Amino acid sequence: MISLINGIVRAISSDRAVVEVGGVGLSVSLTSQTTAQLNLGTPVQLFTSLVVREDSLTLFGFLDEESRSAFELVQTVSGIGPKVALAILGAHTPQSLAVAIAQEDIKAIEKVPGIGRKGAQRLILELKGKISDFGSVDHKQIHQPVWREQLTSALISLGFTAKDSDSAITAVVSQYADNGIDAQNVDISELLKAALQSGRRA
Repeated sequence: MISLINGIVRAISSDRAVVEVGGVGLSVSLTSQTTAQLNLGTPVQLFTSLVVREDSLTLFGFLDEESRSAFELVQTVSGIGPKVALAILGAHTPQSLAVAIAQEDIKAIEKVPGIGRKGAQRLILELKGKISDFGSVDHKQIHQPVWREQLTSALISLGFTAKDSDSAITAVVSQYADNGIDAQNVDISELLKAALQSGRRA
């Protein structure tokens, strides 16, 4: 899975860019908002999602991890593929999408090309409660310690949702606190083991 690329921008169009990584040019599908922020010949870091089909491999890129996570999450909704998911992220930030879903704002979601009223209703129905993590993402980035971010990433890579990993880590922190131990002083591998056990019990 290609999840992050660092390279030099070699070509830009309205919906994609070619990024040279180690002498190889990768074509990455992007929103028009993202391409507008790129400059030819300059370095760029993109958080990517590789979509594999029988007849194609398509790399989708985003300037931040939250946008990529939201892109992957909206594809869990029945009837939404990567192209519509990219259109959603072109019309909304992860935060504004989270707000629209939480407030059941069908009109805000309907403005996305390729999503009608039924699609908007289905998106709200299937994602309500799942996407709320993005609503407080700025707050989390400021206050979340590095060890907790590493642990969250590890759990998500093992199949946990952001919400489940957060619950598991909180449970582990409480367990250590009950024994008078500060979790940040514990080895990350020990925390991961404890979080996995806690997550399974939940």
